[in-house]
Amino acid sequence: MANIDKIKLSEKIGYALGDGAANIAWRGVATFLFVFYTDVFGINPAAVGLLMLVARFSDGISDVLMGIIGDRTNSRYGKFRPWILWTAIPLGVILSLLFTTPDLTSTGKIIYAYITYILFTLIYTANNIPYGALMAVITGDNKERTSLGSYRMVGAFGGGMIVQGALLFLVAHFGNVNPSVLITEIDDSSYQVTVSVSKDVENVNIKTKAGIAHFSWFDDVADSETAIAVSSLSFSMEANESYVFLVEGEPDLTVDKISIIDQKRGYSHSIYIMSAFLALFMIITFYSTRERVMPPKTQQSNLIQDLKDLIKNRPWLVLLFIGLLFNVYNSIKQGIVVIYFTHYLNNQLLAGTYLVGLMLASIAGAMATGPLGKKLGKRKLFIHALIFSGAVNALLIFCGPGDISAIFAIGIISEFAAAIFPTLFFAMLGDAADYSEFKNGRRATGLVYSAGSFSTKFGGGVAGAIIGLILGAYHYSGQDSVAIQGAIPAIKMLMSWIPTIIALLAAALMTLYPLTQSKLDEITLELNSRRARESAE
Repeated sequence: MANIDKIKLSEKIGYALGDGAANIAWRGVATFLFVFYTDVFGINPAAVGLLMLVARFSDGISDVLMGIIGDRTNSRYGKFRPWILWTAIPLGVILSLLFTTPDLTSTGKIIYAYITYILFTLIYTANNIPYGALMAVITGDNKERTSLGSYRMVGAFGGGMIVQGALLFLVAHFGNVNPSVLITEIDDSSYQVTVSVSKDVENVNIKTKAGIAHFSWFDDVADSETAIAVSSLSFSMEANESYVFLVEGEPDLTVDKISIIDQKRGYSHSIYIMSAFLALFMIITFYSTRERVMPPKTQQSNLIQDLKDLIKNRPWLVLLFIGLLFNVYNSIKQGIVVIYFTHYLNNQLLAGTYLVGLMLASIAGAMATGPLGKKLGKRKLFIHALIFSGAVNALLIFCGPGDISAIFAIGIISEFAAAIFPTLFFAMLGDAADYSEFKNGRRATGLVYSAGSFSTKFGGGVAGAIIGLILGAYHYSGQDSVAIQGAIPAIKMLMSWIPTIIALLAAALMTLYPLTQSKLDEITLELNSRRARESAE
């Protein structure tokens, strides 16, 4: 039967590229937008947290609407594929605007952030809901769907690795302001550093490339013995004005070891390049995939009945809350990384290497999900992965700034298990759509995926709110070195045990999921039999 034939490798890769594109946007926003808003654009962290919560909640309404629209789209390309093509370029454009910093007042910045962020969520929804639903209609075989899900997650983590691994280095490249730097040695590891630029730069960050030295304003040192020394400083520079620092703790300091980056220009130019790749990958996905699983021929369009079926769908209800919790877990872990490495480990560029390590672990975890799922079953594997990943992640609370190897090891091991969550989740949404068709004789694939997508995206909003509220409670300000030091305890617990609590809650909830592997096999056989009878009529 056509709908259970093995999917060609080229189609799996083409489908995977779509999630690679989506994760350039999704992980780029999840990992860098919070720190961009606070440290570069200058918005209060609590205001950023509220923005993310409000936008993600409103996004839930558009998710459901998009699922309904997708189910009712009829074109020669299918129900879901056309939306991937139609939204490819708009998604790249709005991603670029998110990381663009117009010259506005404090209120104007917040308004701009709300407008661009909400537009981003709407366009992302119009792209990603159909993309997710497409997996359920490429094949009707639940095991082949798990395989396709593994390829999808490899693509997703590959896209994440591109943006998380390369972005900070691209920011450093495009943000280079070609400053004039004069270094005067005071003693073996203390220097007076004077910098200037030929044109105004609104927001620069100065540090050493190794991230070892500590900076303090030279005038502050002269005025007070209690001046705060930090690994980097952010400030605005006027053309041809001299800015003088005391730099301590790094011997043999030379001009080539000083890094002065225009963060606004660096971020915007880097994201423009990422956005171009995003649009290209989406277009490839459209042309390389096909839709094969259709609703029963006798099914009539009935939105009220579709919603009733959804509410009665117990597997979907459990997945709704599981998606929320594991995305809160993953989004807190992702959203705090750059702040943790910048302000606790005093080495921002090392965050890029760390994130690449996590992405490689994620790819390995995604590829291992298929074999592990066949051995343990999806439900049991999901529970074990949640407990293991959360328990390992909690160990980060014991790591200090010098424990780089331990931080990398803990993060990578935890991320290997965390990669199993989304790989299983999106395949299990397809199983929930099959369950609805099996039980009710009706199929609303787009609606099932849209409501599930709402939980994943709203989870990211909840995570942003948690990060913002906790950092705000500790008076964090990315442009105030004193406030940064006072917020270190909050940064450490957001990186470690706070996500762990969320993972353990999700593991407890997953015990309520009713679809065992034997039940899934029964559903697949019955649906294939029904479709064969329909084809014969």
